[in-house]
Amino acid sequence: MNSDTPVSRRRFLQGAAGATAAAASAGVATAQEGEGGGGGGSATVAVGPDGDYVYTPGTEEPLYIAPGTTVTFNWQSDNHNIAPTSVPDGATWEGHQPTENTGFTYEHTFETMGTYEYECTPHAGLGMVGTIIVNETGSPPSSGGGGPTLPDSAMSLAVGTVAAMLTTLSLAYLFLRYGGDYETPQ
Repeated sequence: MNSDTPVSRRRFLQGAAGATAAAASAGVATAQEGEGGGGGGSATVAVGPDGDYVYTPGTEEPLYIAPGTTVTFNWQSDNHNIAPTSVPDGATWEGHQPTENTGFTYEHTFETMGTYEYECTPHAGLGMVGTIIVNETGSPPSSGGGGPTLPDSAMSLAVGTVAAMLTTLSLAYLFLRYGGDYETPQ
């Protein structure tokens, strides 16, 4: 089609609808490619942040991860260790028993699902205990209310798709209401 060819309302609406559908399906494919699954991620636990006798996360709230996640423990104060007190059957995690100081890091990849409980041996009496929960989703169980949640990428995709459809419908209305088939003068 060249610039001298007139465009009818029907051709315009067909083209706009096709463009909207193509944009929406491309957005869905992009969102699906970005979704992860099956672990392989990473998480970080601060050991003794600000000199407090805690693991963050871990002491106040458990750290939830998916199988295959590598957790890096970063020492942020002195004289701490990681001594497991309970691990799931079949798990081989032994923690890091030697006492270490600020700047030390330790990594472990958690493959077995279940609850891992651990403590800092010198500071267990002060409440320096932690929990890691490995489950399929890598997130806390839902409280049962509110229904399913959408990831941010899906919500952005939905908002963009609705905006594209509303724009197309608005333009279609304007062309149908005020537009027309214009014949080129002969």
